[in-house]
Amino acid sequence: MAKLVIQNQGMTGRSHELNVDRTTVGRVEDNTFQIADQSVSSHHCEVHLRGNDIFIRDLNSTNGTFINNEKITESILKPGQTLRLGQVELKLEAEGAAPASPSAPAPAPVRKQVDATMVITRGVSLGELEKGGARPPGFDSTTVFTKKTNKVNKFFLIGGIVAFIIIVVLIIYALTLTSPGK
Repeated sequence: MAKLVIQNQGMTGRSHELNVDRTTVGRVEDNTFQIADQSVSSHHCEVHLRGNDIFIRDLNSTNGTFINNEKITESILKPGQTLRLGQVELKLEAEGAAPASPSAPAPAPVRKQVDATMVITRGVSLGELEKGGARPPGFDSTTVFTKKTNKVNKFFLIGGIVAFIIIVVLIIYALTLTSPGK
C-alpha cells in the first residue's frame, strides 16, 4: 500500500495511506488528507490511483505543487520522490515498490526547519494569544508568496465606467434633442 509521509520537522512521520482512487490534500478539514500549514492551500492538490501509478494534479494552489523541486500541474509521483506542497515536503513510500529510477531528478535538498512548530487542534486560547507575538527563531519573513490577482474585478470596474459614460452621453444627447431652442 502506498502512502505519503510528511518530512517536515514537527510533522515528521505523519502519513496518509493512499487506499482510495481519489485523495484530496489541503489545509481545510473537508480534504481527505488535511495538512494544517499556512503554505498549503485550502484545496491544494488531488492524488489519483491509476493502476500502479500515482497521479498528482495541482488544484490551482497559491504556492504550487512540486515533484523533486520541479513545478507541476499534473504528473506521476514515483516511490522515493519528494512531493512539495508550499513549504511542506512529503515522500511517497510504497511497500514492495522499487524507488524512483536513477534518471529521475535527485531529491530536494534538506531545508532549514522551524523548531517551534505547535499543533493546535481547535482554535487558540486567550492565554496562548497573550503569550504569543514573538516569531519563533529561524522564522523566514522573506519568502516569496504571491497574492493571486482577480482580473474579473478590474474588467467589471472598467465595464462599469464605460457603461456610465455611455449613459451620460445618451442623456445629454436626449436633452439637446428635446430642448425648446431647437
